[in-house]
Amino acid sequence: MRRLGSVQQKIPCVFLTEVKNEPSRKRECQQFQVFATEHLNPKALASDVANAIATEKLDGTCCYVSSYKGKPYLWARFDRKPNKQADKRFKKFQYSQKNSTEFTWSVEEDFKAVPDSWIAAHGVQRCNGQPQPDECGHIPEGWVPVEKNNKQYCWHSSVVNYEAGVALVLRPWGEEELEITIVPLSELLEQTLELIGTNINGNPYGLGSKKKPFHLLVPHGVLKIRNAPAVNYQQLVGWFQRCGEANVEGIVWHCNDGTLVKLHRHHLGLKWPDVDTYLNSRPVVVHVDVTRYEWEFPVMDLFTALSQFNGQKFEHIRDIQFDV
Repeated sequence: MRRLGSVQQKIPCVFLTEVKNEPSRKRECQQFQVFATEHLNPKALASDVANAIATEKLDGTCCYVSSYKGKPYLWARFDRKPNKQADKRFKKFQYSQKNSTEFTWSVEEDFKAVPDSWIAAHGVQRCNGQPQPDECGHIPEGWVPVEKNNKQYCWHSSVVNYEAGVALVLRPWGEEELEITIVPLSELLEQTLELIGTNINGNPYGLGSKKKPFHLLVPHGVLKIRNAPAVNYQQLVGWFQRCGEANVEGIVWHCNDGTLVKLHRHHLGLKWPDVDTYLNSRPVVVHVDVTRYEWEFPVMDLFTALSQFNGQKFEHIRDIQFDV
């Protein structure tokens, strides 16, 4: 599990990358793509990535658990983006410059306001104490607390209950299976997790339905890749093109010195999702029993819906369907 003190670091690619002037297949409105070269990132080499632990990179949205209002809270990722005028200037610069000059930002004037509770992610470059934009023109991986009645984060809210102080988590169970269970938020403090489900990134894992959305938190680093390939460009390309355990969005390597490096399929020009995901090939058991808690969970919430399946095993996570 990833414990990073205050907030999540920006994770570099395991290979050095190059930018090509063609529309991104990952991010809308991004007029360039980032591809991995065959050369290992020096940071990965220095951290002995060859002996690192390889884990599945999930396709969701990153979250963070930390204290807010005196108790553990779920925090959602909130990018600090440039305003229209600054974004227009930056795009013009991207298309016209010859890499001989650097674009100059004014954080106070060029960026949209953020909530008072917003905090910048660890690893964001600072100048005179002010967070600075990255090469793409935004400050990534800042955080805002997920308030209970904030409709913008309703899918985040569905997996936590602050009164009971718990969260719905997907994690390994035994050698092959997965488990959906209730975990105290206090046990997740200072960890980052991935929110996956019906309304996140096109739902590549097939969770729930439009009428009955289904979302879960997955702690980062818990889904280890047992037969990971060597950290070699050609071997990784070949591995990602196989079936089974290779049907993942990417790999995150956890090095012994705490360094994290990653590789996405799109860094290799490969499609995602290609076929059925590896996550959906594993049996899953439900251990959700709301009757154990003094707090009475709402009748219509996700905790109560999953509680009807307590103790049941499913061949695939997509097989969990709720009564509408």
